[in-house]
Amino acid sequence: MTPLSLDPLAARRFMRRALLLDKPAPDIGTALAHHGYIQIDPINVTGRMHDLILRNRVSGYREGGLMRHLHGDDAPLPAARRTAFEHHLPSAGTLVAFTLDAWPHLQATMRANQHRTSSWSGRFSPRQKELVPHLLAEIAARGPLCSEDFADTGRSRSFWGASTQAKTTLQKLFSHGRLLIARRGEGNRRYYDLPERVLPAAILRSPEPKKRESARWEALLKLRQRRLVLLKRAELSSVTDLVQSVRVEGCPLLHCLRSDLPILETCHTERSEEATLLPLLLAPLDPLIYDRRVTSALWGFDYTWEVYVPPAKRKRGYYALPVLAGSEIVGHVDPKADRAAGRLRVMSRRIRRGHKITDALGRLARWLGLRR
Repeated sequence: MTPLSLDPLAARRFMRRALLLDKPAPDIGTALAHHGYIQIDPINVTGRMHDLILRNRVSGYREGGLMRHLHGDDAPLPAARRTAFEHHLPSAGTLVAFTLDAWPHLQATMRANQHRTSSWSGRFSPRQKELVPHLLAEIAARGPLCSEDFADTGRSRSFWGASTQAKTTLQKLFSHGRLLIARRGEGNRRYYDLPERVLPAAILRSPEPKKRESARWEALLKLRQRRLVLLKRAELSSVTDLVQSVRVEGCPLLHCLRSDLPILETCHTERSEEATLLPLLLAPLDPLIYDRRVTSALWGFDYTWEVYVPPAKRKRGYYALPVLAGSEIVGHVDPKADRAAGRLRVMSRRIRRGHKITDALGRLARWLGLRR
């Protein structure tokens, strides 16, 4: 495969356009189908991760929109009407919103989880084995339930620290594919139900793909998610017929989807509408900046999400949002939603001279229903 040569400016323009940042999708379903998945994270400092990702990609997006799309408003969506669901990326264990076609490709990982050593998603402890029939029977009889619906079942150690045995067991049943998240309650609490009451019957009956087919699906998912990516040798071999290699000065060899080449063609011209583009506050795990190596080489921006970095070692702040202005990332702002006071507060900022983010912060505040 002969690589296409692309200058860095055109490559950055391509990422903006291919990632729906120049022209947002008309609805959540379209954005989700385009990207393959949207990463979910419960931390809510200035809006949750998935909402911050989608507010820049879906016209008129409202806070909490992804969860309403997945599960409905007041009552859980019936299985026949579901178009997406929550589960983990097979290779990373990251919780995401998937389109329904992902379900068959998750089966091998779910099966393997039952035999892994993991306090969070692996095999059951003796006490958890005792709980499984009771939890499944209660959910079958009563409908979606959360860990708080079960009487004291004792304490356990999980991936995130101390937890109840019921909560850990429900999480493992979810990781094994025996339960699914049917809705979200107050405080983002998970309510679990049986798979046949969450997903359409036709999806549950789908045959399990062969290993090479799922490897191809997963590599394609990476390309759909980020559009201009580094591919490992095994990933490239599974999608060679679908990709185009791209050589950008100062970057490792990158790849994009051949179906995105028409977008790429629009990025070569020197004429640009970037001056009319509003500055965007990117989510900390936005697809544009997710791969730190690509972000550093292509955008000249070394970025680390510092939620899990000790306070004394943070450079930008607990929940800093990178600022995208045209074809440049020009700094960051670390806002915090003070819901009690009804205000959006700025904890820190560092913006390149000549760029202003007052309007961007105002838009974020209004989206959150706060005053700047």
